[in-house]
Amino acid sequence: MNISIFNNQSSIKIDEKKVKKIIFAFLKKEKIKTDEISIYFVDIQAIKKLHIRFFNDSSSTDCISLPIDEPHQKSCYHFLGEIFICTDVAIKNAKKFKTSIGEEIILYLVHSLLHLIGYDDIKEKDIQIIRKKEKEILTFLKKKNINQ
Repeated sequence: MNISIFNNQSSIKIDEKKVKKIIFAFLKKEKIKTDEISIYFVDIQAIKKLHIRFFNDSSSTDCISLPIDEPHQKSCYHFLGEIFICTDVAIKNAKKFKTSIGEEIILYLVHSLLHLIGYDDIKEKDIQIIRKKEKEILTFLKKKNINQ
């Protein structure tokens, strides 16, 4: 499987090996088979441009997920999707929520992966479901010592 990581920001150092471990563990746990996923680490200006382009919203956001192939779609080549994570928002939210920047990045990565496999967070009911699943995955990663 090809995990492409593009580091288009300079606010923090990205541990690409750790990002890949998290993705592999997530996909294995959720029984998702894919040939490719792309992850982009971007700054606040880039995430704002993406947010307005894809969601007609000019505000900043922590992450954006763009699913490409359905999670269980059978095809010759399966591209699960693209994930954009804003490190500037992670830095700001780490201070705000008294977490580490690493914890914020992992949360955004898990949240984005959940979007790629079909979870949503528009309606209140869906928000509760995705939050519960985030906690489950984060606990799983912690037990596997992948999130540290």
